[in-house]
Amino acid sequence: MATPVVREIAVIGGGITGLAAAQALLEEPGTVVTVFEADPDVGGKLRASELAGVTVDEGAESMLAVRPEATGLAAAVGLRPSIVHPVTQTAAVLSHGRLRPLPPGLVSGVPTDLRALAASGVMSTRGLLRLPLDQCLGRPRLTQDVSVGEFVGRRLGREVVDRLVEPLLAGVYAGDPDQLSLKMANPSLFRQLARDDSLLAAAAATRSGSAVTAGARRGPAFAGLRGGVARLAAKTADAVRAGGGIIRTGTAVDRLRRVRQRWEVHTGDAAREFDGLVVAVPAAQAGALLRTSAPFAAMQIAAIDYASVAVVTLAYPSEEGAKLEGSGFLVPPVEGYSIKGVTYATNKWEWLARDARSSSPRGMVILRASLGRYGDAAVLEHDDAELAELVRADLASIVGLAPRTLAERVTRWDHALPQYRVGHVELVQRARDALLDAPGVALAGAAYDGVGIASCIASGRQGARKVVRDLIENGVQAHA
Repeated sequence: MATPVVREIAVIGGGITGLAAAQALLEEPGTVVTVFEADPDVGGKLRASELAGVTVDEGAESMLAVRPEATGLAAAVGLRPSIVHPVTQTAAVLSHGRLRPLPPGLVSGVPTDLRALAASGVMSTRGLLRLPLDQCLGRPRLTQDVSVGEFVGRRLGREVVDRLVEPLLAGVYAGDPDQLSLKMANPSLFRQLARDDSLLAAAAATRSGSAVTAGARRGPAFAGLRGGVARLAAKTADAVRAGGGIIRTGTAVDRLRRVRQRWEVHTGDAAREFDGLVVAVPAAQAGALLRTSAPFAAMQIAAIDYASVAVVTLAYPSEEGAKLEGSGFLVPPVEGYSIKGVTYATNKWEWLARDARSSSPRGMVILRASLGRYGDAAVLEHDDAELAELVRADLASIVGLAPRTLAERVTRWDHALPQYRVGHVELVQRARDALLDAPGVALAGAAYDGVGIASCIASGRQGARKVVRDLIENGVQAHA
């Protein structure tokens, strides 16, 4: 006997958040799921394409492995044999005109190994001598959110912010550390500051206890997928379809309406009712969709801003590889370059190095350079050819690479990374509280619960559970 349909749920957005939500919903017996995605393909920012005959990720190229969501989903959709880890994780930071080893033990840029920091040469003698003053300033006693840059600068000096905090956090958020919420960027550190006498002590405790606090497993911090991380979205979509889910690509949702305790989803001239919704699109779009049915929630999330970034991927002749050490380097703005970070992709991933070697008689090495910071998007006004030229010039100056490449690709991600301003955690909570009066809908995605593949998957699954819980509590009847 067929299982009766007890609930129909729509997922708005077919990025990895929405796909993870759909997969979680299909684990609930009797649930019918429809995913609406405006683009021709699912995956959102998980995308790959060929460069000189080699498939290379255009968006994220690694996923956090110290929490279980990303690698767990990969295993669940049949990608366990393809999970790989970086060959090298040593990285550098450009400081005072030279590439220097990135000191170990950094917690959101806050040093925990002062000897290693001094040995790296990243900071000046004056900057190093400023650090111990943190222990003389009294307990931090944070009772409310504060910006990472302002707080770290006050406790440890501005040089730590400029040369460590900014380049590290710019690589994750493309954000301004002086506006970035500490509570959102590193909630474990924020909580620890209530217990320790200094920022240095809190950072050390956070580092030593983070694995236990987060329930993380032992092993490498990051993972990738042989063939590219973009495969995770495609395989998850396959699993959703195999589980009976419907994925409608090229179908933009332009309006949501609450009707008789159900939700009406409008796509062009068509409308269909659902019992519940997981809204997994960027905050501005989510706010526009909820403006009529949940105006206060819509107003809150509409205030979330985004940063635009670009990724320039370059293939160089294999002989240039001798100049590349480690997995790449970071570039703080104080150094005066256009690029903010470079990944030596073929150094980092063995499968990619193998593909690159076999792609041409002489082989090649592949690099990915990122550009664009929140509040300073002028560099992105250049056209693609100019962006690639800027990157080549920076690489020639910093690393000594020859100006000639075998192939180049420019990928632009407009309004891609949500900005977590001070008070962001409370803003998101207000938005979600406002939705209590409109049961059966959940907000999910990087705008609310953190950037990165693992965070997005966790957010999608959490949203799915919330919608199902709402429907059970409200006694949704069968719609056979």
